[in-house]
Amino acid sequence: MRNVLFFSKSATWLFVLVVVFSAADDVIGFTMHTNNWAVLVCTSRFWFNYRHMANTLSLYRTVKRLGIPDERIILMLADDMACNARNKYPAQVFNNENHKLNLYGDNVEVDYRGYEVTVENFMRVLTGRHENAVPRSKRLLSDEGSHILIYMTGHGGDEFLKFQDNEELQSHDLADAVKQMKEKKRFKELLIMVDTCQAATLFNQLSSPGVLAIGSSMKGENSYSHHLDSDVGVSVVDRFTYHTLAFFEKLNMYDNASLTSLFNSYNPRLLMSTAYYRTDLYERKLNEVPVTNFFGSVMETIHTDSAYRVFSRKRSKQFEATLEPSEENVAMSVGQKETDDPIIKEQQIACPFTRSINRIHQKMDKIPNPDSWLIYGLVLMVPMVAVSSWFSH
Repeated sequence: MRNVLFFSKSATWLFVLVVVFSAADDVIGFTMHTNNWAVLVCTSRFWFNYRHMANTLSLYRTVKRLGIPDERIILMLADDMACNARNKYPAQVFNNENHKLNLYGDNVEVDYRGYEVTVENFMRVLTGRHENAVPRSKRLLSDEGSHILIYMTGHGGDEFLKFQDNEELQSHDLADAVKQMKEKKRFKELLIMVDTCQAATLFNQLSSPGVLAIGSSMKGENSYSHHLDSDVGVSVVDRFTYHTLAFFEKLNMYDNASLTSLFNSYNPRLLMSTAYYRTDLYERKLNEVPVTNFFGSVMETIHTDSAYRVFSRKRSKQFEATLEPSEENVAMSVGQKETDDPIIKEQQIACPFTRSINRIHQKMDKIPNPDSWLIYGLVLMVPMVAVSSWFSH
């Protein structure tokens, strides 16, 4: 009977060890997705390239609406169309001829402007090789848990992208910068989106894992503008970016539309070019990756004693139905509010288990580097289990 009891205890402890060390392996070997960043670049100057600035500002507005804050967006505009003497609407930039949405409003924070938009500065932003005088607001302060969106628009060709008609970013330059970023653990996953002629060729030299690339056109193809604004006198948006915006205007930060749905939304007949996707360096299934993993925010959970209503998928759909989204309307973000249901509120406040769990979470939040403490605790459990098994014998 004693041997049976000993065997039972030993088997129990062995099972606990297997589970604990499996969890420890997950903690040590797996990097969580912790934050999102965006680098948005308009590489063109001159008034006739108005649409490239509108492209960039449109993506800037979209990622902000979906939850990425300004402090995690690097915005590079090679020219200031809003203050150009030819602009019939001073201090305003539009991406549609109806002029309902001013992209250059009060909340635009430009990090690199005019002649600051160079290949050198772009490479420094990606690799983090800045001079000491460069402020934090101009730095990409990402880490190994970051998802980064890089959007570039301008004039390009076979494996190059022009910067201000003065210099070129080559495909191997981009590949080298991404390789350095990976080696320095500056991202977990990276999405590169380019709207130029022959955009696909800019991805030819990429070799770093965790990278996904989207281009507006294949080799030998041009990218075209969408429509002309007769009042402004030039084209105000490119086709690829226009249809990208049309896709995102139907979403809010709580939706789970996948990357596959974004890719499938591009119609070659409407684009007048073939959208290209490079996915061989990306390990995850695209239909399982929400677009908000790159174009939206990572919501942080804050444990509190106050009762809040969960923003469910069903409620998100109801909210979306009331928006009547269009390319001119701004979809306002809806935050969480206190629940009005007295039964739910009473249960959440009165339940002793909920209160206890909240207290534990509050205390754990005050502990620096909880992952390190967890690993130390798991290591200390080994001699404790061995001593316990010895005395049981």
